Amino acid sequence: MAQSLVKNYIHLVFSTKQRHPFIDESIENELFNYLGGICKNLECQPIIVGGHADHVHILCLLSRKIALMKLLEEVKSHSSKWIKTKGESYKSFYWQDGYGAFSVNPKEVDIVIKYIANQREHHTRKTFQREFLQFLEEYKVEYDERYIWV
Repeated sequence: MAQSLVKNYIHLVFSTKQRHPFIDESIENELFNYLGGICKNLECQPIIVGGHADHVHILCLLSRKIALMKLLEEVKSHSSKWIKTKGESYKSFYWQDGYGAFSVNPKEVDIVIKYIANQREHHTRKTFQREFLQFLEEYKVEYDERYIWV
């Protein structure tokens, strides 16, 4: 083939260190926009970025020019440095080392968009831990619960 044709929708999920509730209403929109900007600069078109107090969700198109691990590394490192400049209460901010990355069928993109947009509502009924474990179960990702939250 003369061209490389790729369209991979990826749903990324990662949490703050020890799931500390750093992401409050005063910073969330700016943080979500910043995360989307990092994705865009890496040619991973953001579709929607959202989350709740202790974690974020990013739905983006993974560029054919970057490895998934590199995308996560860049998003986490740049946003962590940025958020620490936002005030004294963010000086000890870190992202958890791990992440979840789930491929999304193009036919289900609208469902994922709605899901991410409604994070505040979801988390009145469900913890992040429960939400993440459900993703792992739905996508049949093997894991050892002894190490998942360390």
